Amino acid sequence: MKIAAYSCRPDELALFEKFGKQYGVELVLIPHTPTLKNAHMAKGCQAVSVVTSPISAELLDLWHEDGVRVVSTRTVGYEHVDIQHAARLGIRVSNVSYTPNTVAEYTVMAMLMAIRKMKTIMTRYMGQDFTLNGVRGRELCRMTVGVVGTGRIGEAVIRNLSGFGCRILACDLQRKESAAALAEYVELEQIWSSCDLITFHTPATEVTYHLVNRDTLSKMKDGVVLINMARGSIIDTDALIDALECGKAGAAALDVVENEGKIYYRDFKDKPVRNRQMAVLQAMPNVIMTPHTAFFTDEAVSDMIAYSIQSCLAGIKGEEDPWQVNEIR
Repeated sequence: MKIAAYSCRPDELALFEKFGKQYGVELVLIPHTPTLKNAHMAKGCQAVSVVTSPISAELLDLWHEDGVRVVSTRTVGYEHVDIQHAARLGIRVSNVSYTPNTVAEYTVMAMLMAIRKMKTIMTRYMGQDFTLNGVRGRELCRMTVGVVGTGRIGEAVIRNLSGFGCRILACDLQRKESAAALAEYVELEQIWSSCDLITFHTPATEVTYHLVNRDTLSKMKDGVVLINMARGSIIDTDALIDALECGKAGAAALDVVENEGKIYYRDFKDKPVRNRQMAVLQAMPNVIMTPHTAFFTDEAVSDMIAYSIQSCLAGIKGEEDPWQVNEIR
């Protein structure tokens, strides 16, 4: 069996080699993102493993002609794959899971950095400004924290927060009793009106698109702190910028942002980044931004590669695949 792995980073090579041997598959490791021009590199492969670059209907057509029957994305999100067209072609599409601790721990770190004004403190320290003016922070234990989305990651965040003694409100379409033991489930309206800090752990869907917007921001407490480690589309960036500028939002920590796809994971130190919204946010002393790295730990990367290969094998063999996200017609 043969699998083509696109967008293969140098740090993934040893893990692909390890798991390729473990599962007895031949791997074609491709450092480039998949395009119509390099689709032929998957010829002879029954499956491809990709990451966040768009997987269009045209690209799927080319792969299908070359015998590809499974597309596995080494990510939790799969909105970049045209899963409906894949289903029409009979191509299985799957995502992966990974340890929820990686994003959950990063989230709590971001919360603490935001409420303790760590960006300003560290910037001043580098300039040998050791004054205290303007850097007095807040205690997490005295805050009401809203967790929107209580899947594996959201629940892990709740579990981590429970040790701080803060009041935790949770919101999700599906109530989980294990999360309810540590948090109080409420409607979104109460999250907006009651929470000092809100963190988001939901997928990118039509329902969650611009969940944070001018209307919902107006319902939040003055000085609310917003944490987004999930998907950039959850927050209307222009609305957030306005809220930060007028003080409605007190701070934000963003590992994701709208229109990040052509920017993150690339080196722009010698050229302009063509995203004015990001430039405005990055210039704010009360905004912490990181380039979609909350997932990036040894454990998570290992999980993503192992599960992607397992998923490809299950699809090739026609076996049940717990990661499959589309229904073949």
